[in-house]
Amino acid sequence: MSSAYSIVLALHSWSRWLVLIFGLIVLVRALSGWLGRKPYTGADNGMAASFVGSMHLQLLLGLILYFGLSPFGLKAMQTAGAMKDPTTRFWGMEHMVAMILAVILAQVGRSLSKKASDPVLKHKKAAIFFGVALLLVLLMIPWGIWNPERPLFRF
Repeated sequence: MSSAYSIVLALHSWSRWLVLIFGLIVLVRALSGWLGRKPYTGADNGMAASFVGSMHLQLLLGLILYFGLSPFGLKAMQTAGAMKDPTTRFWGMEHMVAMILAVILAQVGRSLSKKASDPVLKHKKAAIFFGVALLLVLLMIPWGIWNPERPLFRF
């Protein structure tokens, strides 16, 4: 395992916590604003930008791993029978596709919520798009809880 792979993998692992923290904050703020019919504030916008920014950072690190450094990314998908092996399929296809979709949903939600003129509609669009994006992220993180071989925190 190369040192570049280890470093990028550790960064990718640790930055997921930024995605989750910002995602939970932005989702709570969006739901609270939507259901409580609150104004859309600069803090709401800042948290949305932080969530989407952390998602983009994760995507960049993930793409570096997938296309360059990881033995489980594109290299694994080029082997015969890759789609028949659940582990190879997860890392080579399912994880990547779902996470790219999550980033797209987060970015679309941010764009649509910024463009909406009504504050409650801003919150509603943010809640829906950020909620679905966060759900995809939660489903596709290879949690150490369900997969004890994968640590929650890499060092």
